[in-house]
Amino acid sequence: MTVARHAFDIRSTSVLHDRDHAEGYVASVCFKTGPPRLVGVELEWTVHDCRDLAAVVPAARLARALGPHAPRSLRPYSQERPLPGGGLVTVEPGGQVEISAPPLPSLSRLLTLLEQDIAYLAGLLASAGLVLGDAGTDPHRPPRRTLNTPRYAAMQAAFDRLGPHGSTMMCSTAGLQVCLDAGLPDRVAARWSALHALGPVLLAAFANSSHLAGHRTGWASTRMRTWYATDPSRTRPAGGLLPGGEAASDAYARYAMDATLLCVQRRSGPWDAPPGVTFGDWLAGATPSALPTPPTVADLDYHLGTLFPPVRPRGYLEVRYLDAQPLAGWTAPVAVLAALFADEETVDRARELAAPAARRWTSAARYGLADPVVARAADGVLALALTALDRTDLTPRQRAVVVETVDRRLTGAEANPRSST
Repeated sequence: MTVARHAFDIRSTSVLHDRDHAEGYVASVCFKTGPPRLVGVELEWTVHDCRDLAAVVPAARLARALGPHAPRSLRPYSQERPLPGGGLVTVEPGGQVEISAPPLPSLSRLLTLLEQDIAYLAGLLASAGLVLGDAGTDPHRPPRRTLNTPRYAAMQAAFDRLGPHGSTMMCSTAGLQVCLDAGLPDRVAARWSALHALGPVLLAAFANSSHLAGHRTGWASTRMRTWYATDPSRTRPAGGLLPGGEAASDAYARYAMDATLLCVQRRSGPWDAPPGVTFGDWLAGATPSALPTPPTVADLDYHLGTLFPPVRPRGYLEVRYLDAQPLAGWTAPVAVLAALFADEETVDRARELAAPAARRWTSAARYGLADPVVARAADGVLALALTALDRTDLTPRQRAVVVETVDRRLTGAEANPRSST
């Protein structure tokens, strides 16, 4: 594990001197090492009018429904009160609602508290005539941004220059994110690589977004198809397989420097970034008229929050390649990942089982488990995960739900004649 190359002044106003300085900072903050203990979850859903699922839900209506739990991006003076189980509510550009649960050492407790928060949130929305969606893309409506902030306006302007997928990603997709500790220094690279190797397998096993805006798309995970196509400089995998033994922190620091600027925080005016300029370009002074001052630590921190690879290091490792799940099945992918990462021997075995499918991201998104290579790897990985549930503290009821959901996913996939070997 590479450590910071400089003794940093971490004040947000501190100026970054050069690329090496900035890369050292990324390495120091994105991978926090220590014994793995915690699991965190973020659950996201599209929101619909229960009488007309294709109707647009205005931001004001959603704010009224959420009341004191609304985020300030939706209601500027909101109390942002946590839900009863401790989860915080955020809202995405198209009105998708997300619960972020505090990370816990107990998987059973985490799932129980999230179930309480989901029921509470669903009740709030139901009293306003609203309902949560159950797929990773909005199957009813075309993308439409309902949240207007400088960040989202700048993001949409940047993505629109590249094509239609960015708007769809912002406004019509919903994901399930699992957050795991990076681990001890000598295990970070192995855990990082394992999460990437598992990506196509778990993406396919839990693909849940075959429809968008009233049409069947031909993809098992239209959500991931959309993310791949939005802006490859910030959505492709970030060096996950680490060829040649490169440190995860070094690979990600280089990825961050080579990603284009998406938006730049300003005290007034639009936050648009000059097209095609990377953070490394900014450091090198490539656009002095558009970005007259050297970037600061705060600028780099903000840039890091605009990178969306399938696995994103934020001190912990954030798994971003899973579609939102039906309310009856969301615990399964969370428990599968937590079980596979419950001990280091299982991590290594999971990576070995997933290896034949490790680079089949596009095929996994398109065909799901109809890709025979991905399906074979999924059989082994998910069997290992179900055995590893013994190392978690799930209750018998929770475990039964996970086993039944995984069984259904493995046996319910229909073969696709277009899939390739």
